[in-house]
Amino acid sequence: MTLTQRINGVVRKVPTWPVYLVGAVIPVWYFYLGVTGGLGADPVKTMEHALGLLSLQVLVAVLAVTPIRDYLGVNLVKFRRALGLLVFYFVLCHFLVWFFLDVQFVEEVWNDIVKRPYITIGMVALVLMLPLALTSNNLSIRKMGPVAWRRLHKVTYGVAILGGVHFVMASKTWAVEPMVYLGLILGLLALRIKWPRRARVAIS
Repeated sequence: MTLTQRINGVVRKVPTWPVYLVGAVIPVWYFYLGVTGGLGADPVKTMEHALGLLSLQVLVAVLAVTPIRDYLGVNLVKFRRALGLLVFYFVLCHFLVWFFLDVQFVEEVWNDIVKRPYITIGMVALVLMLPLALTSNNLSIRKMGPVAWRRLHKVTYGVAILGGVHFVMASKTWAVEPMVYLGLILGLLALRIKWPRRARVAIS
C-alpha cells in the first residue's frame, strides 16, 4: 500500500462534523476575545480583519482540494462542502462585524459601499456566495441536476478572485501578504485549466 493510499484510507474514516464544529466556534471565540480585551486597542478592526483573513485562507483550502487530488492523489473532496460553507459563514461574520460594530449607521454603510471600490467588490462577492451556500446540500443537487449544480458552483472561482482583489485593495498599499493570497488564488485556478495536449508527431 502506497503512502497516498494510506492517507486516503485515514481521510475516509474522519467525519466532517468536527470541521463544522471548529469553524462555528472560531468567530464566537474572536467575539469573546474582543469583549474581554484580548484583541488589543481596536478590537473591532482586529476582529474584522481576522475574520476576513480566515475566510480567504479557508477559500484557498477549498480551491486546493481538486489540485491536491489531481496532482498528489490525496482525496479531500469530502471536506470541500464543509469548508465552502465555512467560507460563507466567516465572510458573513466579517460583514456583520463591519456593519454593526464598525460603521453602524445604515447611511454610512451605503456611502462606503458606493464610494469605496474594495467594499463594493466585497459586497458583490458576498451576494454571489448566497446561492452557493443555499444550494450546498444534496437536495439542491438532486433538484438542479449535477451538471447545472456544478455550473452554478463554478461561481466560486469568481468569488475567490474578488476576495483576493478585495484584500489587496483594502490594504491600500502594495503589501506582500495580500499579493501572496491573490497569487495563490490565481495559481490554484490556473492548475484547474485543462491545457490541450500537443499531438505527437510520428518520427519516420
